[in-house]
Amino acid sequence: MDMKKRIALEQRNRSPAEIAELVVDNSRSADGEVEGLTDEFTELEFLSMVNVGLSSLAKLPSLPKLRKLELSDNNLSGSLETLSEKCPNLTYLNLSGNKIKELSTVEALQNLKSLQSLDLFNCEITSLEDYRESVFELLPQVTYLDGFDQEDNEAPDSEADDEDEDGEDGAGPTGDYDEDDDEEEDEDGSEGGEDEDEEDYAEEEEEEDAAGVQGQKRKRDVDDEGEEDDDDEDD
Repeated sequence: MDMKKRIALEQRNRSPAEIAELVVDNSRSADGEVEGLTDEFTELEFLSMVNVGLSSLAKLPSLPKLRKLELSDNNLSGSLETLSEKCPNLTYLNLSGNKIKELSTVEALQNLKSLQSLDLFNCEITSLEDYRESVFELLPQVTYLDGFDQEDNEAPDSEADDEDEDGEDGAGPTGDYDEDDDEEEDEDGSEGGEDEDEEDYAEEEEEEDAAGVQGQKRKRDVDDEGEEDDDDEDD
């Protein structure tokens, strides 16, 4: 599917000004240029154009609110100065897997004053000597290059952190709860056993008492019969 059709499809009958996120990954750019995007996408904050065959950004429209731009796996080798003109508020830029070879190409990003994270993974520029030090020096506003800062600390992944925290929070109470349940069940079980033993013992006592009462009754009956016989003999 070409990029124009894909963008029209992703709009889902919404006007361009209503769209904050747009993903057109793996669509096709006929001439290596951005197609189907216009200045009407005034509210766009996230744009992903991964593997669409881009070789130039010259036709990128003005996107003043764009914060995050994914351009990995394309054929870009230059024209990055367009980004500071059209997307001045970018904070995250992924250019991994492109044909960027020279530091002078990256130098065009100096005017992106809000840029915090830049990814050039799998670009030829990464093989240059002192690549990381040179890029950090060229772009002092950048905190994370290829996912790590100058001290080799990994960039935080907010989604992953949230999941880990949820998992830990969820696991803790669940484990404690199960353990408490087991203890309660054990206690209930032992109490139940004692109650049953007491009931059995009480039943046995009642049976013995009943047997004793019946025995006494039978004895009284026999004695009464004996007395009646004695009376008959006297008569």
